[in-house]
Parts: sequence; C-alpha cells; structure tokens
Amino acid sequence: MATSSSTSFSITATELARTLGCARHPLVIDVRREAAFAASPHLICGSLYRPPENVERWSRELPAERSIVVTCVHGHEVGQNAASALRAAGLNARYLAGGVEGWIEAGYPHLRKTALYDGTCTTSWITRARPKIDRIACPWLIRRFIDPLALFHYVPSDQVRAEAGTRNAIPFDISGVTFSHRGENCTFDSMIEDFGLQDQALHTLARIVRGADTSRLDLTAQSSGLYAISLGLGDLIEDDHALLETGLSLYDGLYRWQRDLTKETHAWPPKEMAPQEAAR
Repeated sequence: MATSSSTSFSITATELARTLGCARHPLVIDVRREAAFAASPHLICGSLYRPPENVERWSRELPAERSIVVTCVHGHEVGQNAASALRAAGLNARYLAGGVEGWIEAGYPHLRKTALYDGTCTTSWITRARPKIDRIACPWLIRRFIDPLALFHYVPSDQVRAEAGTRNAIPFDISGVTFSHRGENCTFDSMIEDFGLQDQALHTLARIVRGADTSRLDLTAQSSGLYAISLGLGDLIEDDHALLETGLSLYDGLYRWQRDLTKETHAWPPKEMAPQEAAR
C-alpha cells in the first residue's frame, strides 16, 4: 500500500508541464493497468507504457541518469507503488498527482495513440543525410512529444527506403511515405496532425518551421532566422548526429519562447547603460 509519506514524492501536472519540450523533462512512465490503458486512446506527451506488475523487470532497462515520473489513471495507489519500487531500485522517481486523467482535464498536451506509436515499444526513424530544418525539427518533436527514447538514422537519399526495411525504421521527409510534405505543409505539420497534438505553441512553431523549410520566409517573422541558423549549423557541423543534438537545443528554445515568453520585451538601452540625467 502507498503510505502518506508518498506525497513528498509527487509532482503536479503544472510542474511537469513546465519542463515539457526540453531536455530536462523527466522520463514519463505510464503504468495504468492493462485494461485502463487499452481503453484509453491517449498518452501523456513523450511517455512510455510499462505494466505495473513487472516494475522489477523493466526498471533495469531505464536510463539511470534520467529523473522519472510515473503516472496511472488518477495518481493513486498504482502509480505511487510503482514510483516507490523504482526508488527502491535506486532511481529518482516520483508519481504524477492526478494521473493521466488529471493531466488531460487540465488541458495539457497529450498524444493520440497510433499504430506506429502507442507507448509500448521504442521507435526507430530514418531519413536523408545532411539535415537542415524539417529533418531536425521532426526528431525534436518525436523526442520531446512522442517517443522520448526514439532512435534516428541519417543515410544517403537513395538508401532511405532500403535501410528502413533493414533497420525496421519509419522513413520520414521523403516522397511517398506517411510522414512527408502534404500540399503546402511540411513533415513537421504532418506529424502534429497524425498524432493529434493540440498545443498552440507547437502549432505556431509549425508555422515557423514551415516558412523556413518551404522557402516562404515571410510566413512568420522568425522563419528567416531559423533558416539562417539551420544553414549555418549545417555548414559548421559535419556529423549528422552531432548536428541533431545541437539542433534539439535550438527547437527547445523556440518552443519555450513561443509558449511562455512572447510578451517579454528587450528594453534598450538597459538602465545600467542609459545616459545619466544631467544634474539639476
């Protein structure tokens, strides 16, 4: 049974949502019982599903360096006991107060389960080498909002389809696949649509990405800047995976700015540099 002291190991939906979309967001483990999990079409963004009965087994597979948040339906005994078991295994684990239902009721972003990702298995993705915009933005979206442990592969354009089969990977941002450009929208838009991500900051970020990726730099005020920075990073960093890791921080910043900081202004000159008023 969960004890009263377990409340000291809880995290609220508001606290968890604050870190959504950045590298320090905890690894979220959905431990709803099988029937409740199967009956729900939704996942908390960026969460994995693991059965609560087998905590001792799957706890050994979790990255020891990541903080963990466990969630059940309402944040009661199932989630609390799973978090306690993870702490006993030496992991930094808390449970989500209010659970999955509380998160959704509060209006925080959640994910629609699909045949490609329902939280039960880690995904692998593949696209063309030398990424610039969409092929960095999409992995950011997947890691931060869909599958936090997703793997990515960059290969020559003419090898993407063959390597997708060999690696059991999902191809993206090439023609003729599920996740690609659709009309005037780019692949980033397609992923947001198919996974049912209802987050205004993400939708606005998608316009920025779309403008930069489809050479419509007047679509948003930020598109030309994203285009310039993306090309500059691509020219500076030769390794595609190193470029991806650097680019993730770029999208972390854009998302946080769009979600929380668009009303913040930059006064010039700052008070410390303003001319001193002449003595009277």
